[in-house]
Amino acid sequence: MSKLTDVPKRILIGRALRSDRLGETLLPKRIALPVFASDPLSSVAYAPGEVLLVLSIAGVSAYHFSPWIAVAVVVLMFTVVASYRQNVHAYPSGGGDYEVANTNLGPRAGLTVASALLVDYVLTVAVSISSGVENLGSAVDFVIEHKVLSAIVMILLLTLMNLRGVKESGNLFAIPTYVFVGAVFVMIAWGAWRGLVTGDTMAAPTADLEIKAEHQGLAGFALVFLLLRAFSSGCAALTGVEAISNGVPAFRKPKSKNAATTLALMGGLAVVMFCGIIGLAMATNVRMAENPAVDLLENGVPVGEGYVQHPVISQVAEAVFGNGSFLFIVLAAATALVLFLAANTAYNGFPLLGSILAQDRYLPRQLHTRGDRLTFSNGIVLLAGAAILLVWIYDADSTKLIQLYIVGVFVSFTLSQIGMVRHWNRHLRAERDPAARRRMHRSRAINTFGAFFTGMVLVVVLATKFTHGAWVALLGMLIFYGTMSAIRKHYDRVSEEIAAAEGPSDDSVRPSRVHSIVLVSKVHKPTLRALAFAKLTRSDKLEALSISVDPVETKALREEWERRGINVPLKILDSPYREITRPVVEYVKGLRSENPRDAVSVYIPEYVVGRWYEHLLHNQSALRLKGRLLFTPGVMVTSVPYQLESSELAKKRAKKRAEWNAPGAVRRGPVDTPKPRPKDPAAK
Repeated sequence: MSKLTDVPKRILIGRALRSDRLGETLLPKRIALPVFASDPLSSVAYAPGEVLLVLSIAGVSAYHFSPWIAVAVVVLMFTVVASYRQNVHAYPSGGGDYEVANTNLGPRAGLTVASALLVDYVLTVAVSISSGVENLGSAVDFVIEHKVLSAIVMILLLTLMNLRGVKESGNLFAIPTYVFVGAVFVMIAWGAWRGLVTGDTMAAPTADLEIKAEHQGLAGFALVFLLLRAFSSGCAALTGVEAISNGVPAFRKPKSKNAATTLALMGGLAVVMFCGIIGLAMATNVRMAENPAVDLLENGVPVGEGYVQHPVISQVAEAVFGNGSFLFIVLAAATALVLFLAANTAYNGFPLLGSILAQDRYLPRQLHTRGDRLTFSNGIVLLAGAAILLVWIYDADSTKLIQLYIVGVFVSFTLSQIGMVRHWNRHLRAERDPAARRRMHRSRAINTFGAFFTGMVLVVVLATKFTHGAWVALLGMLIFYGTMSAIRKHYDRVSEEIAAAEGPSDDSVRPSRVHSIVLVSKVHKPTLRALAFAKLTRSDKLEALSISVDPVETKALREEWERRGINVPLKILDSPYREITRPVVEYVKGLRSENPRDAVSVYIPEYVVGRWYEHLLHNQSALRLKGRLLFTPGVMVTSVPYQLESSELAKKRAKKRAEWNAPGAVRRGPVDTPKPRPKDPAAK
């Protein structure tokens, strides 16, 4: 059975790594940037388009507001990056926003932040993969015709790469991320040269189309609301910024310094790319609409259902480089690939946060366990399952999914910055060094402004996106919050119940007697071994118990028992309804009720087989009995294994595989090789 599961596992994710090799998986800055910042870097591929889509409601005349919206997004980006640079220095343990809120604002605030981040990480995967499928579909018809299937396949591939390890997946992701960033910078530089120096006319493929405004002549509050909604959509460019603060432990030393440097580099690159694409979109007259089939007009006629609206970055690239040119193809391919890989930010953030929450008893303990490749594999699989469910429900439509997006991000942003303000207030009360106090005052000012700004954006996002799908994200946060609270209560209740008393208690008092029972079906080698082991324990009373379901077999058992002269009393219980489990359980309960201070020990002979299909043919009764007896107080259940020939052959086959690692071996920790003892000179 282990061979069937282990060999494919090794082929897919590689050999298991020892626990003492964890340091080898730490990331240098050049790899950490694409691993943790691929989401905010790639969001420039769809964030500008989301701004134009919202503005198109008021017609093409509203597009002239897009540069101002870009400026607001840039100010917010710099504010958030500067704020999180304080976080990574103050809390380098990897808890990020959750640890900041939990430490400074209390467990409820910490759990709220954790719920928001978990929802956001799931949405990051769903949005990035769906957007990547749409970009790739502009060149490959099969992909766009089978969007959901293509998206699910990409999620599974990404999951597999992450199961192989953070560093290994980071090496795979680095090249396409840097190619994408380089291609966008080349496009911005070449577009600026053509537009500002040579005076060339660059026109997007949609430049000749008209936009049918849903609401013409917007003014006053309606216009302000539209601009705020466009700004909230553009804030998608900030998603994933918090992942670096959550992933500080994955950086090489000095961890905090490297994480802060990576944050600054990511912020600078994202700002230049976002502004450059918005500027080129204005210069090339890109046209976008929320419902292109109806709202985009060609010669006054709607373009119809057959029209495929390409993303802004694709249209700008076609205008700058030319359709079908080498650089256009490179950028299109890199954009699609980096959008797929942008989900990797969530694949690093979600499992790490899940591990911390599991350690704090808010999530199942299995999420705190590292897998064979030293990744939190259970968290990776859970994230993939949740993302696949969202993609399937929303048909891999990034426009629908993005409406659910960024709510969780700004909940965590705001609470984290408020927590940092309280953090600095607490330290300022104890600090007396003037230089240190000046640094703390500066940091507190940055976090105060960050809390105020992100709080305002959170209000805007909730007000403008609630009816468009943000309520689903809030519902997901409530579900996570309630589930994690219930899990914590369960763990607390169990811990309280099993805590050892300081003085003598009923659990530490020895039973007055031990009544041992050996379950018997036939007289064979497993039965004899179980009887011999039970005798060795020297119980106060020992008996064999058999259930009579066939009179002929029962008679044969009794005769064989007497013929062999086995000096253990054989008790046979009739079972008119041919049940085995119920009579045994009722008999054991009867013994417990007659003598409550006695302990009952039940010995169950079991076959040990070596082939997977043999498990289906043996030990089913033993499994049912153990399952029922586990719920009976004062009863100990002991399995007495008897190894069949097939199990011995399986063991021999296992020995031949020199590099074979038992599943879970890494979780047990490194094995210390004993050092040879120095020879004693006196022994000579």
